[in-house]
Amino acid sequence: MQSKISSRFADSRRPMLLPLGAALMAVSLNAQAEPAAEKTLATVSVKADAEILQDGMRATITRVGKTLQDPHDIPQAVTTVTNKIMEEQQVGSLREALRNVSGLTFNAAEGGRSGDNMMLRGFYTFGDMYLDGIRDTAQYNRETFNLEQVDVLRGAGAMLFGRGQAGGVINQVSKTPLLTDRHKVTGSVGTDSYLEATGDFNKRLGETTAIRVNVMHRDEGSWRSNPASGTEAELHREGLAASLGLGISTDDEFTLSHLVTTVDDNPDYGISFDAATRRPGTTFSPGTFWGSGLNFDEGETRITTATYSHRFSPKSEWRTQLRHAEYERSYWARTPSLTVAPTANGALCTTPTTCNAGPTRAMDYKTDTLQSDFNNKFKAWGMGHEFLLGMEYLKEDSFRNGLQNVGGTTSANPPRFTPYLASTTATPTTFKSDSYAAYFQDTIEFVPNWKATLGARRDQMDATYSSVTSPALKYGEWSTRAALSYHPADETHYYLGFSDSFSPTADLYQLTVAPQPAERSKVLELGAKWMLFEGDLALRAALYRADKDWERNTDLESTAAILTKKRRTDGFELEVAGRVNENWEVFSGLALMDAKILDTAENINATTGVITKGNLAYIGQRARNTPRYTFNLWSTYTLGGGWKVGGGVEAKGDRYGYNPSGAGAIPTLPGGAEFHPNTAPAYERWDAMLAYEQKKWGVRLNVQNLFDKVYYDSVYDNGGFTVPGAKRKLILTGEYKF
Repeated sequence: MQSKISSRFADSRRPMLLPLGAALMAVSLNAQAEPAAEKTLATVSVKADAEILQDGMRATITRVGKTLQDPHDIPQAVTTVTNKIMEEQQVGSLREALRNVSGLTFNAAEGGRSGDNMMLRGFYTFGDMYLDGIRDTAQYNRETFNLEQVDVLRGAGAMLFGRGQAGGVINQVSKTPLLTDRHKVTGSVGTDSYLEATGDFNKRLGETTAIRVNVMHRDEGSWRSNPASGTEAELHREGLAASLGLGISTDDEFTLSHLVTTVDDNPDYGISFDAATRRPGTTFSPGTFWGSGLNFDEGETRITTATYSHRFSPKSEWRTQLRHAEYERSYWARTPSLTVAPTANGALCTTPTTCNAGPTRAMDYKTDTLQSDFNNKFKAWGMGHEFLLGMEYLKEDSFRNGLQNVGGTTSANPPRFTPYLASTTATPTTFKSDSYAAYFQDTIEFVPNWKATLGARRDQMDATYSSVTSPALKYGEWSTRAALSYHPADETHYYLGFSDSFSPTADLYQLTVAPQPAERSKVLELGAKWMLFEGDLALRAALYRADKDWERNTDLESTAAILTKKRRTDGFELEVAGRVNENWEVFSGLALMDAKILDTAENINATTGVITKGNLAYIGQRARNTPRYTFNLWSTYTLGGGWKVGGGVEAKGDRYGYNPSGAGAIPTLPGGAEFHPNTAPAYERWDAMLAYEQKKWGVRLNVQNLFDKVYYDSVYDNGGFTVPGAKRKLILTGEYKF
C-alpha cells in the first residue's frame, strides 16, 4: 500500500476537472431527445417542474427517514439547509452550509481527524456523515456544488443509519437528473483572491431519460498571512459530478452517478491559546499565519453509485443502492506557536536543534456499500401501517501513516515532507472490516390522529487492525427507535421520541489497549411541529436529553481513548423556515444547551495495564466545544423590479477546549483553583446580500462578516489552538440560465 501511494502521487498536482466537465456538457447539449407522445410529455413535464421548484427555505421532502417524507411528519427534530439558502449565501463547502444549523459547532483539525469535523448538540459527528443515505465518514473536505440540500436528523440515529453518535446524522442529498432541459453557469470574484466558477447542466435525452452534469472550480486566499514570507492559507478545489437517469418517474427507475473532487490547499491551524489568560494569544496578531508555501493538504475523492427503485404501487417501493468510494488524502500542516514567530521556510524551532515538524498524514480509504430498503403503506386490523424493512453491507479498507521526512531536524535544515510519500520507519495503521446490518420499523396509526413508531436494527462487524494490542474486533449490537405522535390536524404534530446509538471500541480506527464497552447514546425528545400560513412556514420546537456512555476521543493519536465515562446534554431548540408572505422568506434557529460531564474517564495504561481514572474535579463541568447557546438567522425580502435584499447573523456562546480524560490537575488560571479551560470567546457574525434577478440571468453581491470583526469559529477540542474566522469578504456573482 505504501509503495502504491508513493508512486501514484509522485506528482502531487491534480489534472484540471473542468475540461472533462465541459466535454460531458457538450455531449449532453448535443444529444437528440427521443420523440414522445404529446400527452405523455405534458404529464411528465409537470412533475419535473414541481421537482425543480419544490423548495425555497422550507424543505418539503426528505429521505432522512429512509423513505420520502415531509419533514413535518418525522417524529424527530430535522433541520434542512436547502439549495436556495446555499446559493443566496454563496456557500461553497459543506462546512459553510452547516453554519445554518443551530446547536452545531466546528472542531479545528488535528490528530488525523482533519477535514469536516463538527459537533452537534455537543457530540461528535465524525461517524455520522452520509451521502444520499450511505455512510461517508472519510476524513475530507466536502463541497456543495452537487447538493440539492443537506438534512440534519437530530438525536441518535443508529436504528436508521447504523453506528454513530448522540448528536445526529448529517446527510448530503445529491442533485439528480430531471425530465427537462435546464442549464445554469455562474462566475464569482471576491476579496482575498476569491474566484469560483460552477456549471449545472441538465439535458433530457428521451421520454424517461436524462443526464445531469455539475462542475466546480474555486480558488480562495485568506486575510491571514506569514509575515516572514507573505504566504497565505489557501483553498484550491475542483469537482465534477455526472449522473444518468433511466426510467425517471416510472415504476422502474435507475440512476448511475460518479463524483470526483480534488483539494490542493494550504491548511490553516489558527493561533495558540495563552495559558496565562486561557484566551487566544495576543503575542502575535490574529492575522498571523505560521504556514509556509511548502505546506499542503491534497486529496482526491471518487464516488460511484448505482441506484435502482421499483415502485409496486404509489404506496410501496423497493430501493437498492450500490456504491464504491475511494478517498485519498495527504497533508502537512504547521501548528501555531505562542512564543516563536513564523519563519519563511516554516521552521518552528525552540532551539537550533529542536524543531516541531508539524502534523503529517498519508491516507487511503476505500469502501463498498450495498443497501436495500423496502417500504409499504397498508391497512391491517383496522389500523394504518407505514412499514420499513432493510439491510446493509459495508466493506472498509483503510491505510494511514505519517509522511517521510525528506529534510532535516534543525533550524538550518528543518523538516520537510512530500505529498503521499509515506514514512518508511513508522508503522502504518491499517483497518479492514465487514459490517452487516438488518433493520425494520413500523409506524402504526392505532387510533385516528395517533401514531406509534417502533423500530430495531442489528449490526454485526468483523474487523482486523494493524494494532499489536487490539488486532481484531467482532461485535453485534442492537439499536432501537420509538415514538408516539399526535396529529390533531394536518398542520400540527406533537411527539415524544426515543432513539439510541452505539459506536464500538475500535470504530473509525480508534483502538484501545484492551476492549472497552461500546459507546452508547440515548436520546429522549419531546417536540412539536406546526405549519403556518397555509403550509408556507414551518415552526418546530424540541426539548431533549441526550446521554452518552464511554465517550471516545476523536484524536486518533491519543492513548487515552476514553474521554468520559458518562456525559449529558439537556437542550431546547426552536426553528422556523419558510415564507412569511409573498415577498419575505426566513430561516432561523435557536439552540440552548447545558452539556455536563457526569462521570470521568477510565483508561488502561498501555504499559502497565493499570486503569487510570480521570480527575473527579471534571464532574459537573461544561463539555468541550459546546456553547450554552447558538443562534442563526437568514432572511430575504423581494423588493420588486427584480431586486432582492437579504441578511442574517450567526452567533455562538463561548466554547471550551481541554482534555477531560487525564488524572492530572484541571485547567485553571495561574494561581487559581477554579476550573478555567482555554476558551474561545462568544461572537456574532453578520452577513448581507443584494441581488438583481431576471428570468435568464442575475447578479448578486454577498458581504460576509459585514462589520469586519475578529472571531474564532473553530476550536481544537484538546485545547491547544483556535482558528479565526474570515474577516469582511465581498463576493460578486453573476449567473446565466439557458
